[in-house]
Amino acid sequence: MIKCGALRNILAAFGAVVACVIALAIVIGIVSGGGVTGDKVAVVDIQGVIADPYEINTTLRELGERDDVKAVVLRIESPGGAVGPSQEIHGEILRLKEKKTVVASMGAIAASGGYYAAVAADKIMANPGTITGSIGVIVEFVNAQELLGKIGLKGYVVKSGKYKDVGSPLREMEKEERELLQTLINDVNGQFIKAVAEGRGLKTEEVRRIADGRIFTGAQAKQLKLVDELGGLSDAIALSASLAGIEGEPSVLYPERQKMSIWKTFSGGASIESLTELFTGLRVMYMIQNPAR
Repeated sequence: MIKCGALRNILAAFGAVVACVIALAIVIGIVSGGGVTGDKVAVVDIQGVIADPYEINTTLRELGERDDVKAVVLRIESPGGAVGPSQEIHGEILRLKEKKTVVASMGAIAASGGYYAAVAADKIMANPGTITGSIGVIVEFVNAQELLGKIGLKGYVVKSGKYKDVGSPLREMEKEERELLQTLINDVNGQFIKAVAEGRGLKTEEVRRIADGRIFTGAQAKQLKLVDELGGLSDAIALSASLAGIEGEPSVLYPERQKMSIWKTFSGGASIESLTELFTGLRVMYMIQNPAR
């Protein structure tokens, strides 16, 4: 049986060991951190086809409420996506920018809807070989009328108005329907041009001259003032820390990098349902055209 005095000595020794371990951990953290501060830079991934903005926007709102996060870097790897979701992410970035410094970092591709998101940031950084631009809108549909005829199938439509089945795969598109869609595209494209002009501090006509869907390298985009600087992710982190007034090396937080699956990497976290809707029927897209089509 252990006597009370001996038990006290054991507990005291154990407490001393724990205190030493904690003190040692603090010292190691300070030394190995090289002056790392408590101020953080968060890196948020915008990856794949933009179809569902929920996860990204939720993350941005949460970061906006954190006092320890002084800057946010948007790491964009996206060919674009649907108009509505791209605009929602753009709007959330604008709201975040009122609270934090925001820098967009472009990876291999940040085009169309991906670029639309980027122009909401305080600064944009791209690699010299990044594929970006593709400012424009596209609507695609399939006409399967001849194929159905060859296999003996007919399609029938009952509709409430003459334009209710615009883009139907069952028939050819009429001239006035094409004009109707062109009017829609022109309006949505004007919204894109306005967002770029405001985000980049350019004149509307300057943007309109290059808003024909063409793509640029990061180096070309810098010459056109579509991006601010050339560099990679680490450069963007350093720039955001500097703009946010962080002294010393910041701690970097990766809230979106928790075991990225192959599906999530492709879809940007979008559900199967949202992507199915995105790639079926008539769709209005801020998205770079796939050259393999």
